[in-house]
Amino acid sequence: MKDQGNRPGAGGGGDDPAGAGPEALSTATDDRLARGKARLSQITGRSGEEVMAALADVAPDFARYIFEFGYGDIYSRPGLDLRTRMLATVAGLVCLGHAERELEVHIGSALNVGATREEVVEAIMQMALYAGFPAALDALFVAKRVFAERDTP
Repeated sequence: MKDQGNRPGAGGGGDDPAGAGPEALSTATDDRLARGKARLSQITGRSGEEVMAALADVAPDFARYIFEFGYGDIYSRPGLDLRTRMLATVAGLVCLGHAERELEVHIGSALNVGATREEVVEAIMQMALYAGFPAALDALFVAKRVFAERDTP
């Protein structure tokens, strides 16, 4: 049998390539979760507890993955400011063409971290070249709704 080395999932202690015990892994996970919750709150102005509660009975781990990986790891990376990250996120969601709920949240989040309405609209319009006019048009209507909700006292 070929030696599987120390790759994750390869057996022989490979699940922990750094050699840390279960306590260290738990602490790292807790740190990622805390960092993710803090970043989400900074971006959206909400704690994200509603996401965890909504998924608690069906997929509680999935909510944790969103916090740890999405917000704790990816949104917390250096190299792009949050405004740029959120505009890139809006563009990506436009290209999916089927993420209206997420698009609504992330358009609002882009505005929360300093993007202007004009920048959001331009990012969406740019995606017409890559995602098609129907996807961009749908996203513009989502943006219009988000803008209107923010204008309503």
